[in-house]
Amino acid sequence: MFQQEHVIKLANMKMPFGKYAGRVLIDLPEEYLLWFANKKQFPSGELGDLMQLCLALKIEGLDSVVRPLKYGNYPKDL
Repeated sequence: MFQQEHVIKLANMKMPFGKYAGRVLIDLPEEYLLWFANKKQFPSGELGDLMQLCLALKIEGLDSVVRPLKYGNYPKDL
């Protein structure tokens, strides 16, 4: 189960390595996330968990809900 803080992190955390280093996680291409899923080798820890959540949201077409939260554009009580 994900929490609000996970969604906010998806909108603001940057990919730390690889082809898309520096890109915000929610902006990673679905194909890139599927590559990790097909290899069954998402990074360990929080980054891998967030990438899996990101893929799930993209598959369901919900990534557009996260994008408006980029760069701190969310209510401060979240």
